[in-house]
Amino acid sequence: MSGIVLQDRIFVQEVATRDGFQIEPVFVPTPEKIRLIDALSAAGFTRIEVSSFVSPKAVPALADAAEVFSGIARRPGTTYVALVPNPKGAERALAALADEINLVASVSETHNRANMGMTPEASIRGFAAIMETVRGQVSVNATAATAFGCPFEGIEPEDKVLAQVERYLALGVDGVTLADTTGMANPRQVARLVARVLPLVGPERLTLHFHNTRGCGLANVLAAYEAGARRFDAALGGLGGCPFAPGATGNICTEDLVSMAEEMGLTTGLDLDALLTLSRDLPRLVGHDVPGQVAKAGRPHDLHSAPPLKAA
Repeated sequence: MSGIVLQDRIFVQEVATRDGFQIEPVFVPTPEKIRLIDALSAAGFTRIEVSSFVSPKAVPALADAAEVFSGIARRPGTTYVALVPNPKGAERALAALADEINLVASVSETHNRANMGMTPEASIRGFAAIMETVRGQVSVNATAATAFGCPFEGIEPEDKVLAQVERYLALGVDGVTLADTTGMANPRQVARLVARVLPLVGPERLTLHFHNTRGCGLANVLAAYEAGARRFDAALGGLGGCPFAPGATGNICTEDLVSMAEEMGLTTGLDLDALLTLSRDLPRLVGHDVPGQVAKAGRPHDLHSAPPLKAA
């Protein structure tokens, strides 16, 4: 990836079929998941988080992770990612031929205990065992969840976030994600933290993961971009949300982000028309409306006929 991060390029990474579907009360059938992932691949994504190898009892919506991985048509140039919580999950991800695994620990101790049942320190110690399992076989990304704030502890000190990033790098991970898991970030805060993390990680290896819980999602993307970040997670239709965050809503919306980027003259490499078609079909899959705006309003240059003019 080195050498191709351009000033006018933004990399949008799709997470709907993992982060989006994981909290849906209606189980999305396996063939529908496969169909959607194949369509997302065809739309041009270079990274898709397919599913998670967690306990089916904990996340029944993703109990079919192995079947989904075995059924998708893999597009050259696209990385297919699995989230894993422990060495057993990593072994299952390897057996499913995931291209990359994503590890997650919260900066917040309270949130990590609620989500993982242990302290962040214990989670990161466990990552060392996972690294031994997968080293040299797949790439590894590590996510610092609640990097911009926790609904139980408040805003986390920047030095605490940087310390977690440094621990990830010491493990030998290939990439790092800063996640606004509970949608508490604001643009100035984002710009400050990204400016401090980029010298450690670099724009090719840093991903930002924003939720739109308080309506700041795309503003935070712009702040991170202007601070030098180039990689962003997003979910088709704005699906998703953290089950351990009171009032949490979905991820930033993929097609809304792509539309904004293209209107600003940024290259995404994605087929926005295809994304809008897929997003408009999501209510059928999940049984409810989804938050995305551009799929409802149309692209900015989708002009309409003028209304009848009133007589002077």
